[in-house]
Amino acid sequence: MHPIENNDNRHFHRIHFAGEAILSCEEKTWGCEIIDLCLKGCLLRFENPWEENPEKLYTLTLQLSEDVQIKMDLTATHVVDNKVGFKCEHIDIDSISELRRLVELNLGSSDLLERDLLALSE
Repeated sequence: MHPIENNDNRHFHRIHFAGEAILSCEEKTWGCEIIDLCLKGCLLRFENPWEENPEKLYTLTLQLSEDVQIKMDLTATHVVDNKVGFKCEHIDIDSISELRRLVELNLGSSDLLERDLLALSE
């Protein structure tokens, strides 16, 4: 995989989110730092360079509070050392609701969120 050079054509607004999460696949788990999130994916930082299979399906779990979490199934899209971009392949209704609320609060604009949701449905 190669890094994406031009990020100007993104269809989704990314929000910077400094937080920790857990990525898992089969029997393995990795602690990671979320660099940014959007409705269609995320950028994660790991302690060590990423050398895992990019074609596998991974599950990200972001615990927002004791009762609230965002969980999504991801595939890797690009890797640069210990930073990995992931595309969301599946997210349940409760998680997308929490992610939507998080994005809306950080964007500060429901119009921008609606544009992102429209792009998601295309």
